[in-house]
Amino acid sequence: MYLKLSGKVAIVFAASKGLGRAIATTLATEGVKVIIGSRNQEALSNTALEISRATGNNVTAIDVDVSDAAQLQAFIEKAAAVYGRIDILVNNAGGPPFDKFENFDDEQWQKAFDLNLLSVARTSRQVLPYMQQAGAGRIINIISGSVKAVLAGSVLSTAMRMGVVGMAKLMADEFGPYNITVNNVAPGMILTDRIKHTLPQGVDPQEAIKEKAKNIPLGRIGEPEELAALVAFLASAQASYITGTTIQVDGGANRAIF
Repeated sequence: MYLKLSGKVAIVFAASKGLGRAIATTLATEGVKVIIGSRNQEALSNTALEISRATGNNVTAIDVDVSDAAQLQAFIEKAAAVYGRIDILVNNAGGPPFDKFENFDDEQWQKAFDLNLLSVARTSRQVLPYMQQAGAGRIINIISGSVKAVLAGSVLSTAMRMGVVGMAKLMADEFGPYNITVNNVAPGMILTDRIKHTLPQGVDPQEAIKEKAKNIPLGRIGEPEELAALVAFLASAQASYITGTTIQVDGGANRAIF
């Protein structure tokens, strides 16, 4: 399918590795002018160079901590200045730690709020004028499958991601008249470093991955590129009538009907 994305300008956060990198690569392959952000400038610059070589499209790297308001505003201003427009925003950030509710203090709650909820509000607010000027736009939030079926120990992530779901519904309503769509992508088990780091020590990694995939109907853990393909579709003209929704990419692991 020709997605008609060539020449569009996209911001992708947490793009030095994992899901963010896969999304940036897929968009660049479709001809999108991609601006990537993360905290580690060296890793980010290396990723930008590698994506550029692989896709033949220039990728701009700007370091940013999305939980820092001043850094985030500076990032959006720099990103907008590169091409004079912003068409696609992919909100993505690492998840907060897992633990029991009783073990988290106010500081940890605040960090999760700044990183996974407030950052989405800030970036969406800051790109809105550019998308209004362009006459259309796409905001895509990478959240978590825990918004559909809670995971043990995921209270920080679930609380913040549920906030993003509610915010996206309201934003879709308000931004609709500007031809701006707002959607969430909820990954299940995807083979990133975050998953690899949870594998038990002293066990063959392939066997550990097979064990984790036992309850997934497709019988395997997903690849980052499979989630990135959905993001590219949601960014396209073909997805112009999809907004305010949350789409799971989990191999059928969540059996909930709604």
